[in-house]
Amino acid sequence: MSTLPKYEDLPDPRRYWPAPANSYEEGLGMLRLLTPEIVANAARNEIQTGERVCLNWELEKLDPPGFGRRRFQHLIKIVECSNGAALDDEYHFNPQQSSQWDGLRHHSAPWPDHKREEKKLWYGGTTLEEIIETDSPRIGIGHWAKKGIAGRGVLIDYASWAEKHKGLKPDYALTRHRISLDDVLAIAKESKIEFQHGDILFLRVGLPQTWNAMSETQRKEYSEQQMPSHAGIEQSERVVKWLWNSHFAVVASDAVSFEVFPPMENDWDLHHHLLAGWGVPIGEMFDLDGLAELCKQHNRWTFFVSSSPLNCGRGVSSPPNCMAIF
Repeated sequence: MSTLPKYEDLPDPRRYWPAPANSYEEGLGMLRLLTPEIVANAARNEIQTGERVCLNWELEKLDPPGFGRRRFQHLIKIVECSNGAALDDEYHFNPQQSSQWDGLRHHSAPWPDHKREEKKLWYGGTTLEEIIETDSPRIGIGHWAKKGIAGRGVLIDYASWAEKHKGLKPDYALTRHRISLDDVLAIAKESKIEFQHGDILFLRVGLPQTWNAMSETQRKEYSEQQMPSHAGIEQSERVVKWLWNSHFAVVASDAVSFEVFPPMENDWDLHHHLLAGWGVPIGEMFDLDGLAELCKQHNRWTFFVSSSPLNCGRGVSSPPNCMAIF
């Protein structure tokens, strides 16, 4: 059972930094909820048929990427000493172009001292200078690679539910479409989901369908926007309270951002709270279509999840290398 306080009892709901600076525990963030007991219980209860599906979108899929990010490039090279008998790969990519975990180094939040709002701090109080100007691996994604991410996954299939109940086709993923907490809870009730502490929450919005239906011109226009729009869960205090009191270890979606972007409620930014404030990993642009199909076939929306982030000590983000097992 988690020993985390309730949201209402937090001294500062915007920040929960319980571990010593520069420690392994600090680097884990909320992944510390994935104890051996939690993982073993998930494996016992969720692995039943042995069916599995990977949740990784193609590395080059969101091409061209937004926000001026580098485009994916894959080269095949002949190994010089092999006389053409052996080949190597060279990958040049930004993990943010496809399925990725946002690590704790990815996003900051305003300095706690309101007189210094122009300053930013990362999780634990880590500064930009520590990340950019030193070799310190503090809160780097390499901490997650030591044991990986594993536990009980839960799917909220908003894309299917919205089409069935609201007549919405999944063409809104690159619009400012706001998914309300009420809808999320309605889907959970209809799917007979009972959330547990340490769950890995997946929200299916429908980005693959939206992207696949776009022309090359439309994709280029998307990539050139200074402030693109993304569908996602509402950004509000009620969502922040729900996420905290549910004690999710990880959240992820198939959208470009887990939350609606740009935010509609100016005082709330889930990246601030989840990454910089609480140390909760955020997954984005996962491929959840095959997962949704398996969930429908079995009429159950929970499963075992395994993910192995890149073992890069100072890493900011990583492809998830993620699998769901039924």
